[in-house]
Amino acid sequence: MSRQNYLFTSESVSEGHPDKVCDRISDAILDAFLTEEANARVACETFATTNCVVVGGEVGLTDQSRLKDFMGRIDGIVRDCVRDIGYEQDAFHWNTLNLQNLLHPQSAHIAQGVDRDGAGDQGIMFGYAVDETPEFMPAPILYSHAILKRLAEVRKSGAEPTLGPDAKSQLTLRYEDGRPVAVTQLVLSTQHSDESQTSDDIRAIVEPYIREVLPAGWLSDETEWHVNPTGTFVIGGPDGDAGLTGRKIIVDTYGGAAPHGGGAFSGKDPTKVDRSAAYAARYLAKNVVAAGLAKRCTLQLSYAIGVAKPLSIYVDTHGTGEVHESAIEKAVAQCMDLTPRGIREHLSLTRPIYARTAAYGHFGRAPEADGGFSWERTDLVDALKKAV
Repeated sequence: MSRQNYLFTSESVSEGHPDKVCDRISDAILDAFLTEEANARVACETFATTNCVVVGGEVGLTDQSRLKDFMGRIDGIVRDCVRDIGYEQDAFHWNTLNLQNLLHPQSAHIAQGVDRDGAGDQGIMFGYAVDETPEFMPAPILYSHAILKRLAEVRKSGAEPTLGPDAKSQLTLRYEDGRPVAVTQLVLSTQHSDESQTSDDIRAIVEPYIREVLPAGWLSDETEWHVNPTGTFVIGGPDGDAGLTGRKIIVDTYGGAAPHGGGAFSGKDPTKVDRSAAYAARYLAKNVVAAGLAKRCTLQLSYAIGVAKPLSIYVDTHGTGEVHESAIEKAVAQCMDLTPRGIREHLSLTRPIYARTAAYGHFGRAPEADGGFSWERTDLVDALKKAV
């Protein structure tokens, strides 16, 4: 049996973190292409540093003559993202930054396999779910996200005007009998506008919002707080540290509580199984736990480039299963078409729903009416129960 009493830590970063700025830009460009054409091909990478953003990668539309005209929209998309996040610093400003657009048409050699409904690349993808929160997510990453999301809300509303866009959170939770019960360590670093503000000043601003989002009783006199522990944090965002798409894959997923196949999500259209199959794996794992077939579930899928059918399906219920893992493996294959096309159609992934995923986690979010976070639905519960 796995350990029942332990400490576990996860971190999150805000939408203004340099890497998250890049994820947001890449996904906004993806959404723009998908709005233009549901079958658009996009693999967009973004790099950001002092007063500079570079976008590059491969894109494609069925009508190639439209592609050149579409490229003229990229500048506005990038600036709108940076503006919405909130960067108007002297050394990183949405209106004055230098943009280099190096996007180019997708390789015909890659396209030929995808056009036959095969996977866009080889790889392994993991999904995970656990019953320790209503969202079927590990608590440390879920609440690390929640803290930063709340701070972004009050920053953007004007309620806390001295907070800046760049921030990080980290929670260490104590588990007893396998359930999270307390925060032992809390780390919060946030950019701020006034060099005279001390760590104590920043804690006075953020503490009420942190207490608001954490479950009652988790914070106590024994909780150690580390708020802006290095002191001044005025220079932030891409001016403080360069950013790159796809560098926060653990933040994007399960906070280290589950394996990761290594593939990033942002900027990739849903023919890329790095993204779509990871979403499918989460969807299946969540439905397994929601169906009561296990309290905890890790699910792996694997693919080969140009091949539609997954090479393998693996399930581990970590000793919590009500049925054997092999029965769950057969059931998930029976209940969902796990070819790339099958995943895209089942989860309606060809919609422009990706910019919203770029910060505060791809998982543990509520499904939305327009198809956003469709992989968080629990509509496969009855089918799985019947299939096992």
